[in-house]
Amino acid sequence: MADVLPLVEARLRTALGEPDARAAVTFLGTDRIEVLRFQEGDIVRYATLGMSAQPMADPTAMLADPERGPRAELVLSVRGGRAETGKVLRPLAVLAASPQVEGVVVAPGASLDVGEPLWPGAPFSSVLVAEPGGLVEDLELDAPLDPVRFLPLLPMTPNEAAWKRVHGAQALQERWLTHGTDLRDPSRRSVPLD
Repeated sequence: MADVLPLVEARLRTALGEPDARAAVTFLGTDRIEVLRFQEGDIVRYATLGMSAQPMADPTAMLADPERGPRAELVLSVRGGRAETGKVLRPLAVLAASPQVEGVVVAPGASLDVGEPLWPGAPFSSVLVAEPGGLVEDLELDAPLDPVRFLPLLPMTPNEAAWKRVHGAQALQERWLTHGTDLRDPSRRSVPLD
């Protein structure tokens, strides 16, 4: 089976340009996860590299299929220079390792929580996984492998995360849209939820 990571990195470079920094994190019992940083004007994008090396497996399955199953990488976009967002590397790597560590399948509409601020002073400890295809197109792989999807992450305040659990991801995204929320602002306040 071909190594998909060089193809994934090539797709990221095509869509986002050359990374200006990269860091690697390895957790006990997991494959290495890298986080690449891309800058475009005042927008800083962090993309994981390594999550898609293996397909995500249904945690209820008796055996994990080594070829079939969803594959993904995570992409976080924030406005640079407003917070210490460079410290998001480890939390992003933790989220990218969650399919291997916890057996979760990361998909659009899901909430992921790291249990601590995403970066020092961040009002967010969780993210909403958004629909792929906007910023980085899916990477088709040879059959029988599923394509790699590049999933945008939208930081959520604790109140937004609680509201999303009750009302759903679509309702939260509509509320953000209605209020013109700048989801790239690393220090934004919670959207009005009443």
